[in-house]
Amino acid sequence: MSLLYGLFTQRLSKMGAVLLATVQRGTLYICGTPIGNLGDITLRALEVLKDVDLIAAEDTRHSRKLLDHFGITTPLTSYHEHNEKGKALELVKRLEQGEAIALISDAGMPGISDPGQEVIQLCLEKGIPLDVLPGANAGLTALLLSGMPNDHFLFHGFLPSQSGARKKELQSYAQLPFTQIFYEAPHRLVATLGDLLEIFGDRETAVVREITKLHQSVHKGALSTLIHEFKVTSPRGEICVLTSPYVPAPPVGGEQEWREEVGALTEQGMKPNDAMKMVAQKYGVSKREVYQAVLSNKD
Repeated sequence: MSLLYGLFTQRLSKMGAVLLATVQRGTLYICGTPIGNLGDITLRALEVLKDVDLIAAEDTRHSRKLLDHFGITTPLTSYHEHNEKGKALELVKRLEQGEAIALISDAGMPGISDPGQEVIQLCLEKGIPLDVLPGANAGLTALLLSGMPNDHFLFHGFLPSQSGARKKELQSYAQLPFTQIFYEAPHRLVATLGDLLEIFGDRETAVVREITKLHQSVHKGALSTLIHEFKVTSPRGEICVLTSPYVPAPPVGGEQEWREEVGALTEQGMKPNDAMKMVAQKYGVSKREVYQAVLSNKD
């Protein structure tokens, strides 16, 4: 693979393409890495990982497999949730001394449901240059795979592992009119879907598994259906859960209620046409239906 990468970059260089920028000393590079398929790393990320002085990785053993695959021998140091605060200070000190450092997580973009925010904030506070190299993202990939509405969406990452705390958090999301994206571990999936059913109702949901990997799959349907499916077949792999936007149910009402509300609105000075339009929107019916109800009462 490293040979193919070298040949490809040489080919682009001969074609006159502006391929990769030179690594700047004293700069922190936030590098996105593949979320499954190793082919999803960018050429720019490979070049930066090769040329920096140090790579800060969430799990050095995991990242070494990626680097070995591409023939990258840059030294590694660990940077994870348990040493983040102290290690961030150490990395900043090395950056101030002129070293170039790349930050990577096990998969995806550092700082997004992964360690990274601490050192990024420190760099910004101290005026240390940083650059972000875009890469694969599980949440966005799952959003497109699921077919859920994507004009407006919210990314939440991982919910609390305990059901009580999870339900409390979900309560604040229950009536948001957006597609919502969560990450979840396979052993908690059924419990989380159950809490979603209790708080959100039996809403259309998608469970996207093993993104970009051999067994990538999309399971879509009502929450109750998905719970039954995953009780029968235990889920495996990394998971994204996407819930459809909240749509309020129209108020229950009949022709008598429509007529009374149109009458009340017109008595307040609203034009009959506008009053019928407002009542139709409230009850989720057509304006013509409201008009017919008012007309029949006059007859």
